[in-house]
Amino acid sequence: MVSLARYIPALRGVVLSHSNLHFPSKIAVIQADCPFLICPIEFDAAIWSPRVGMKLMGKISLSSPDHVSLLLHRTFNVSIPRHHIPKNEWEFEYGPAENDPEYGAGATTEDTEEGPSKSTEGDVGGKWVHHLTHAKLGDADGYLTFTVIGLTVANEMLSLLGSIQSDPFSPEHLPESGPAAKASPTESELERAEVQNEIQLADDDESDDEDTFKTLGKMSEDAAAQEKARRLAVEKATLAEKEKKQKRKAENGESKKQKRKK
Repeated sequence: MVSLARYIPALRGVVLSHSNLHFPSKIAVIQADCPFLICPIEFDAAIWSPRVGMKLMGKISLSSPDHVSLLLHRTFNVSIPRHHIPKNEWEFEYGPAENDPEYGAGATTEDTEEGPSKSTEGDVGGKWVHHLTHAKLGDADGYLTFTVIGLTVANEMLSLLGSIQSDPFSPEHLPESGPAAKASPTESELERAEVQNEIQLADDDESDDEDTFKTLGKMSEDAAAQEKARRLAVEKATLAEKEKKQKRKAENGESKKQKRKK
């Protein structure tokens, strides 16, 4: 079964939908002693497959001094770290504290000439603004265009690492403090890693088949050994019973001879 909204390494993307599932052949294959039939299938699928270097647009969902979080297609998470935001253009402006009675979560909204004031999504705790114009990062609706510089797969869920630098793959865009970060993988490196992953998956499948055959062979050998032991036990019991009968018969014959002599 193909899982929806999950990253499938063999397909190099996230399966959004699939249809037209069918068997291309009416013949199934049996491998060696495997009791299962192997039936290939074909289907049509819509795959979301972002690549490093693509320019995409997401909506800002959270702003913090360390990074900006975006939501892509209302489903996929994107993170833009601080060192991939141009520091000579943008600066972080802290918002009011949550426990502030005037601006915090418990503050009452006041109506203005333009209507009741509303907090903008993604501005909780602060926002990134231009250091000259004081314009907020992103467009009026909170959407931001970024360059994909990395992909992360965890628990079959795909998330993206983005950058809004003019040269996102420059080694200059490293964290200002802390351990040195590794440069983001290029598209060729990512494809090479995906190919190696597919090869590893194929090897794992083959090893699984070999393990299955070994297990079945061992089970067959154990069953044959148990059957042989059972037959030997039956033969021994039958032979012992015959010997007992012959012994009793011989004893009865001896006793009859003694009676005749008397």
